[in-house]
Amino acid sequence: MDKVLEIGSYSAGFVGRLFIQNGHEVTRIETAQPPAWASSEAMTTFLHAGKERIHARSKDFADLAAKADIVVLEASSADHAASFGVDRWVSPVKVVISPFGLTGPKRNWRATPHTLLAMAGYTQIIGDAGRAPLSLPGHYVEFQSAQFAFTAANACRFSKESKLIDVSMYESLLALSQFTTVMWSCAGRVRSRHGSDFYWVVPSNLFRCLDGWVYINTVPTFWDAITVFLELPELAIDPRFSDNDLRMQHRDALHELIGDALISVTKREIRARATAARIPAGVVQSFGEVLTDKHLAQRDFWQNIRALDHKILTSPSSGFQVNNRARGNFALKHVVTHKHESNE
Repeated sequence: MDKVLEIGSYSAGFVGRLFIQNGHEVTRIETAQPPAWASSEAMTTFLHAGKERIHARSKDFADLAAKADIVVLEASSADHAASFGVDRWVSPVKVVISPFGLTGPKRNWRATPHTLLAMAGYTQIIGDAGRAPLSLPGHYVEFQSAQFAFTAANACRFSKESKLIDVSMYESLLALSQFTTVMWSCAGRVRSRHGSDFYWVVPSNLFRCLDGWVYINTVPTFWDAITVFLELPELAIDPRFSDNDLRMQHRDALHELIGDALISVTKREIRARATAARIPAGVVQSFGEVLTDKHLAQRDFWQNIRALDHKILTSPSSGFQVNNRARGNFALKHVVTHKHESNE
């Protein structure tokens, strides 16, 4: 069991959450938090249950860092990270998460998740054609960067190496854009905005059904199965749709046929048909439907969090299990004041 010291906002908080979920001890330094997509109570419940939480009167955390196997520091810039004295900390593994990393000409640029998404090209491809681009909701930037940090920190601990791990949020986003970059490098195609239509692989779009919506994603190998799912087997021999390039050329006609085929079908029947045809199709679920999803319940995905007022709250667990180990329940702990210990 490792001891982890966590300093920072939502990215550092998510790293700490991953360590807590997997049986480690995490101490969090409470700091002022930027605006979130959810309430402060919700974010605290989701990120910080199970952690020791302390309020520190200074930024000198050398004594706490010395007791930790892993220190995770989220900073707004390289200079901000340096102001904590991280270079002097003796922790075996130190992870610094910042917008542009600790080196390079942009290391001290100011950034938000939205500006990083724009710089990394995500904003270019999100939204409807001819309209203003959109940004990703939630804390995608922070949490994806956190997963890189968590993975790298564990690699160091398993290999028994002492390292400083420098995580750039900007580079984390670029590392996840493999389909976009491969399309350019292999086919010379630059992706653009097409709303819910994936555009390059047809049909891959959102369609209305009798009681909601369904998203179908069709790589070429699924095409014959899709025609069975739609109960339109004649499409398999229609010369307009015989390969993906032709389906791209005739997408409007194909989308209209699919829309007509699904508009009178319920989500329940669509699930059954998709399972029988073995094709990737997902009905759009309400939040209530997600909470009662039988698959998530069987895999023990939801966990109980005991709030400070002793109320029991439901919260997501981690997205993976190790050796089928049961995912645990946690409690929020009160924030205590750290008594600074000088090393001098």
